[in-house]
Amino acid sequence: MDLAVTTLLNALTLISILALVGLGLTISFGLMNVTNLAHGEFVTVGAFTVYFVQSHGGSFWLGLVAAPVVGAAVGLLLEGIILRRLYERPVGAILATWGVSLILQQGIELTFGLGAKPVVPPLDGVIDLGVSAYPVYRLILIAIALLTLAGVVLLVARTRFGLDIRTVIQNRDMAEAVGINTRRTYAVAFGFGAAVAGLAGALISPLATVLPQMGVNYLANAFFVVIVGGAGSVFGLIAGSTFVGGLTSILNYQISPSLAQALVLLSAIVIVRFRPHGLVSIGGRA
Repeated sequence: MDLAVTTLLNALTLISILALVGLGLTISFGLMNVTNLAHGEFVTVGAFTVYFVQSHGGSFWLGLVAAPVVGAAVGLLLEGIILRRLYERPVGAILATWGVSLILQQGIELTFGLGAKPVVPPLDGVIDLGVSAYPVYRLILIAIALLTLAGVVLLVARTRFGLDIRTVIQNRDMAEAVGINTRRTYAVAFGFGAAVAGLAGALISPLATVLPQMGVNYLANAFFVVIVGGAGSVFGLIAGSTFVGGLTSILNYQISPSLAQALVLLSAIVIVRFRPHGLVSIGGRA
């Protein structure tokens, strides 16, 4: 029972992280049809924001608040300066965002130096759950991620901005015909996705090795999540995160992490072969 509960909570932790990181890619794929290879760097920016705040005497919580703001600022700059001119040129967007990712990695490395940076978790220790003991911070991470995802679902389903996003996803030309400012919708949505990725990086930072290249691994897993779940769908994002994160956590207890990653990729290929639009199809988008 102890192992089962620990495995479940570890899976929830990974699922939460993948869902937050994958949200921005879901927006890029579903709303803008842009493959953003710089998305992993938003995660890195969030993690280094927490490190910067802590290294200057601030608390982890202050860094957690600042991280999505910094992530959104970087995302809006990327969208406004580069991506806005490449929406009709998907290959150009891939090359441009790849270049931006390398620039950001080198810029962070020049600013903070080589080597891993320490981030102190806000809370130490474990909590007794009756059948198992589990780190308090990981439970906080899961709670924050669930609240964030619930907020996104409500935003998409219940607000005017969410209606604009869903309209643009379904038919951009029709959205423009009814008076929706698609350029502004793109910018705000892209910045929002970058902010959530920055939040994910901040939450990950006490658990991961904070390096300028750390975003690359999260980018690859986020692509798995979006492709398996279904691009442009919040519920597809949740489904993809659950599949990838849950399967990875289970396999990591049985085999080496590299082999587990390979099997997850193989499973993703099989799913996409039989469900090209992902586990949640276009008709099921939120």
